[in-house]
Amino acid sequence: MRVGTIVRLGPVSGGAAPASYAEIKAMARHMESVGVDSIWLYDHLLYRWPDKPTGGIWEGWTILSALAEATHHVGLGTMVMCTPFRNPALLAKMAVTLDAVSDGRLMLGIGAGWHQPEFDAFGVPFDHRGGRFEEAVKIIAPLLREGRVDFRGKYYQAPECEILPSGPRAAGPPLLIAGKGPRMLRLTAQYADAWNTAWHAEPASAEARLGMIREACLQHGRDLATIGLTAGVTLAYPDLGEAPANALSGSTEELAEALHGYAALGLSDVVVDVNPYTPAALDCFGEAIAAFRKLDSQRDR
Repeated sequence: MRVGTIVRLGPVSGGAAPASYAEIKAMARHMESVGVDSIWLYDHLLYRWPDKPTGGIWEGWTILSALAEATHHVGLGTMVMCTPFRNPALLAKMAVTLDAVSDGRLMLGIGAGWHQPEFDAFGVPFDHRGGRFEEAVKIIAPLLREGRVDFRGKYYQAPECEILPSGPRAAGPPLLIAGKGPRMLRLTAQYADAWNTAWHAEPASAEARLGMIREACLQHGRDLATIGLTAGVTLAYPDLGEAPANALSGSTEELAEALHGYAALGLSDVVVDVNPYTPAALDCFGEAIAAFRKLDSQRDR
C-alpha cells in the first residue's frame, strides 16, 4: 500500500492566510524527503461560510504543475479536481500534458464539487451537478485512454476530439472518482481506475464504506480487483499543536499498526492529512511510514 499526504493550498490554521508558493514547495519537498509515496492537492476557488470572512486558496492545477518540476519521484494526485470548473476535454488535455511533464506520475482524481459559494462567485453553474459530472466522465475517460472521443451531450460537447501528442503512458494517467452516491458509484464501476472514500480516523470506518463499491461492481459487472481502492485519513499529533478531534493519533508503533490495518483492507493508497501541518509533524509521520513498511514486510514473510 502506498502512503500519500495532502499539500495544503489554503489556510494552514484557522484564519491564517494561505502559504506562499515558496512555502508550499518547501513542504512538498519535505514530504518527499520523509518517504511519502505521493502528494495530493485539493481543488477549490475560495471558501465562504456564513458570518466569516472569505477564505483564500491557490488554484490547484497551476500549483500541481509547478510541483511536478519541484519534486522528483513522488506521485502527484488531485483530491479531487472539480469537473465543473474546467471544460472536461480541456481537463483531459491538461492531465495528459502534466503526465508528460512529470514522467508519468499523475493520478487524476475528479468529483462534482459541493461548495456552492465558489460556484456562484466564479459564475459556474451549480445545477444538475450529477448530470454534468456524468457527461464529463464520458468525455475524460476515453480521451485519457484512447486519445479521442466523439461526444455531444446536454451540457458538454467534444465532437471528434483528439489529444495529440499522447502522454508517456499508453492508457493515460489513472482516473479516480470520489463519491458515495449511487450515480458516483456506478460511474466508478463503469469508467474509473480508482475510487476514494474520505475522511477516516480508523480502518474500521473505511471498511464499512468499501462495501458500497463492492456492491456497485457486482451490479455493473466490474471486477473489484481492477479498481484501486483509496482512502483519505485524518491524522493528528496533539502534542505538536492544533489538531482536529476526529483523527487518528498515537505512537509511531500504533500508527504503523493502523496503516497496516488499512493495507489489510486491500487499499492501494491512503492519503493522509497531517495535523498540525508542520515539518515536525511530517518528520514524525515519516517515522510511522518507515515503521509500517518494516511491519508490513515482516508480516508478509
